Amino acid sequence: MPLTPRQQERFKALAAEIEGIDVEVYERFERDPLEPIIGLGKPNLRIGFFGRDPGRDEVRHGEPFIGAGGQLVRKALYEQLYGETMPDFEASKAVGEHFFWINTVPYKPVGNKAWSMKIKRHFHGLMNEVLISRWEGRTLITLGREAFLWFGINRPKEERDRLEAFWKQEDRFESSIEVTLEDDQGEAQTFTLYPLPHPSPLNQTWYARFPGLLKQRLEQLDVRQDNLTL
Repeated sequence: MPLTPRQQERFKALAAEIEGIDVEVYERFERDPLEPIIGLGKPNLRIGFFGRDPGRDEVRHGEPFIGAGGQLVRKALYEQLYGETMPDFEASKAVGEHFFWINTVPYKPVGNKAWSMKIKRHFHGLMNEVLISRWEGRTLITLGREAFLWFGINRPKEERDRLEAFWKQEDRFESSIEVTLEDDQGEAQTFTLYPLPHPSPLNQTWYARFPGLLKQRLEQLDVRQDNLTL
């Protein structure tokens, strides 16, 4: 489900106010650096993935979660749904249509450094609105610490502390936690977060274990071909 024209324009206006978008990469692939890269998907998809921010491959294809880390996620999704190895890149794009995709900030940062808290706050209200208004699902698999703690932004201190404490638990990649978001229009919605580590090859601690942890999550959430929508 695409953004509304108003949301599209608001993202572009917010992006025009910040520094740090990797304009060079956007130019290389002849992409508009003010155009948000948000995967979205059909509104009735049951499960969403919430990541950090797009990388070079995401800019190139204009689609999130399509680079190295995203391919790791899509490979596991394909195997879970079809019981066989994902054959090619086109299959990785197709399997993504069964899930909702969204990031903390829908723009590639220079040097792939995580966006600052200031920039995440800058987009936070609009990202909240997209999550609440463009999707009916309430189950989110978050990828990495940055994506998980995003849900504490602009929330009371006790809520941020609760998320921080959860992240320190040894069983955080097997457990879940409920969070409530509210957008600038006063619309509120509760989501259940199922955190996982970030699937980057640079994340040496967890990279090798990531496929197994994601498989465990997909089993836990009963992900199968006839159970993908609400």
